[in-house]
Amino acid sequence: MASWRALNFSFLVLSEKPGRLSSNRRSRAGQRGVICAAKIRLWGGVLSRESASRGGYLAHLILPRDPTKNLWPRPDSKLSIMTTTETPGADLPLQQLERVVIRFAGDSGDGMQITGNQFTQTSAVFGNDLATLPDFPAEIRAPAGTRPGVSGFQLQFSSKDIHTPGDAPDVLVAMNPAALVVNLGALKAGGTLVVNTGAFKANDLKKAKLDSNPLEDGTLDGYRVISVDINVRVLDALVDSTLSTKDKSRCKNFYTLGMMYWLYSRPLDPTVNWLKVKFKSRPELIEANELALRAGYNAGDIHEMFQGQYEVPKTEELPAGTYRNMMGNDAIAMGLVAGAQLAGLQPVLGSYPITPASTILESLASYKHHGVVTMQMEDEIAAICSAIGASFSGSLGITTTSGPGMALKTEAMGLAISTELPLVIVNIQRAGPSTGMPTKVEQSDLLQAIFGRNGDAPIPVISCSRPSDAFELTIDAVRIAVQYMTPVIILSDNFIANGAEPWRLPDLKDIKPFPVQFAEDPENHQTFARDEKGSRAWARPGTPGMEFRIGGLEKDIDGNVSYDPENHQAMTDQRHNKIAAIAQTIPTPAVDGPDSGDLLVLGWGSTVGILTQAVETAREHGLPVSRMHLTHIWPLPKGLEEIFSNFKAILVPEMNMGQLTRVLRGEMPHHNFIPHNKVTGQPFLTTEVTAKIENILKG
Repeated sequence: MASWRALNFSFLVLSEKPGRLSSNRRSRAGQRGVICAAKIRLWGGVLSRESASRGGYLAHLILPRDPTKNLWPRPDSKLSIMTTTETPGADLPLQQLERVVIRFAGDSGDGMQITGNQFTQTSAVFGNDLATLPDFPAEIRAPAGTRPGVSGFQLQFSSKDIHTPGDAPDVLVAMNPAALVVNLGALKAGGTLVVNTGAFKANDLKKAKLDSNPLEDGTLDGYRVISVDINVRVLDALVDSTLSTKDKSRCKNFYTLGMMYWLYSRPLDPTVNWLKVKFKSRPELIEANELALRAGYNAGDIHEMFQGQYEVPKTEELPAGTYRNMMGNDAIAMGLVAGAQLAGLQPVLGSYPITPASTILESLASYKHHGVVTMQMEDEIAAICSAIGASFSGSLGITTTSGPGMALKTEAMGLAISTELPLVIVNIQRAGPSTGMPTKVEQSDLLQAIFGRNGDAPIPVISCSRPSDAFELTIDAVRIAVQYMTPVIILSDNFIANGAEPWRLPDLKDIKPFPVQFAEDPENHQTFARDEKGSRAWARPGTPGMEFRIGGLEKDIDGNVSYDPENHQAMTDQRHNKIAAIAQTIPTPAVDGPDSGDLLVLGWGSTVGILTQAVETAREHGLPVSRMHLTHIWPLPKGLEEIFSNFKAILVPEMNMGQLTRVLRGEMPHHNFIPHNKVTGQPFLTTEVTAKIENILKG
């Protein structure tokens, strides 16, 4: 029987077949030099490659062996040989694709969010249109290898204008069994599955509550499976690193990223530059992660794992301009800073950390050179009260939170309404009630935002639709707050907050300032005297002759406490009329498609991309359907009554139990509003909405 022996040694490639690789591939593969570390398997004198080198070329080797003398090459010997092997990967076809959906999935400690974000940033630099959907567990570190601990990141990148992160991935990268079973159902039939086989041992299967190995039991029949022991590969790539074995293993996400970069012809430089900034004080981590990244990239070429290499060209469909990749919470933070400057005010944030709003606090803290003041308070009540105090003193008070925090801030919101002070309240919605599912998406705080306070306490409500409109809508929220002397609620959600898409930088000449004019003339001044908009004057405390009183108790026009019934009626009416008048400053939403017909699809918030794609798909199927999207939820924009009267039915898809539908039925009961609700913690799929449209129109 033939025998084999595994040897580790170094060899020198003296020649290779030139011209088989493009200069780009050759330079990338050879940038670590021609000395290659390899594991060689000997079988009857024939050596075949088992694993890739760290950045060089591997050769098929044939060494002489005298079986009678049992001569083997000495371990760690230097061999000078001539390669006779054609360069791996040289003949793989480069195919162009219009769009691709990838999902990275693994443990929350596997770095899937970093991997997804880096692929996103690189694709943005490359010039693709894109949309992302991060999905991670609420626990900071859920039990490793378990289903609740799976962290995922899905993105769609395209050469065309796209609206969603995609319904189903074309490629699923699964770093362990739990990630595989949680996400496999979403993968397209016949899709590509990249599996880290190094994490499929018996104990790994047990953690994922699997009775059999899906790599062996037929579960993956019907998919193109790429099996890679990433655990071993990354250790091989970092064999000379001074890092511990544990720290080396943490680089496996960059090995995985490198493979995907090769598969879809992405450049490495953006990620290499990011590593140099991220770990500037830890050069050993820069080197290790870069080595892992390049090893994964080269493995795509050397190992011939894939049927070919793909390219998604940059898009030519986006309007001309300068773009940057933008996440929703970052856009809101920038909008708050810009809005405050347009109003001539200093922004002051009082906040308490809560998922998924905390990154707004972090972003605003980085703008201290723009005069931004940030305060991390001890609780939600202190956070909003400090923001109200900032507005009282003449600054722009801001507070950020999510649903549970909104509940705690409720009484203080009433104080801001009673004192009629400008205040911007940002609610990044998440699945509820109570603690709910902190990292999952829902639109279930709409009724809370509009009505969730004691007494008749109206507050304008604005809803972001996507990361790219959050900046301008936040500026509009600031405008409304200071011009109408009122708190304003901005609604966003997990999908927008952590999602990303290209954002065209605005022309600053198109952004009109709205400077605040403080009351400084004490003659005939009355605290609650109103201008043509119904707003009271904003006087800063300490202005000579402008002493005044405001607070939670009802006041008369001079700021005196009043329990007079007629005064309370008058003040309540004035507060109500002031908010209602804001509708006159809000543009009527445009109708996408015919302005009359059988069906209008009406959305709000982060459903905009899904609804846009669903309506486009329905039209391709010959269905007559139009679409409208609301950004200003309360007061409702002017002109809706006339638009709705032109349609037989209005479909309202929401990630709640029909909250906007209830508001619309209350305000305009004679129209046919049809709810379509989903509360799974996941966004709508395009196919779900398209099916509902077909069901309505085809009966």
